[in-house]
Amino acid sequence: MGSLSAWHWLIVLAAVLLLFGSAKLPQMARSLGQSARVLKAEARGLKDDEKAAAERDQDKPDAGKPGPQQVEDKQRDDPKN
Repeated sequence: MGSLSAWHWLIVLAAVLLLFGSAKLPQMARSLGQSARVLKAEARGLKDDEKAAAERDQDKPDAGKPGPQQVEDKQRDDPKN
């Protein structure tokens, strides 16, 4: 009961052909391919944007992180030490 056999795929193909007709199938395939290309381009764009943002973050100094002098001053002022 797991996978579909060749007969099942043939019945599904016949049903799709009857529902949409032979004229619509190439148009639907073209549309599906175009949508896949757009999705792939958008995913690539997001990945490139993330990579560019990571490179920008590495290039500029982070104002939120304390520098070595600030850490030493904090340790000197800390009464626990």
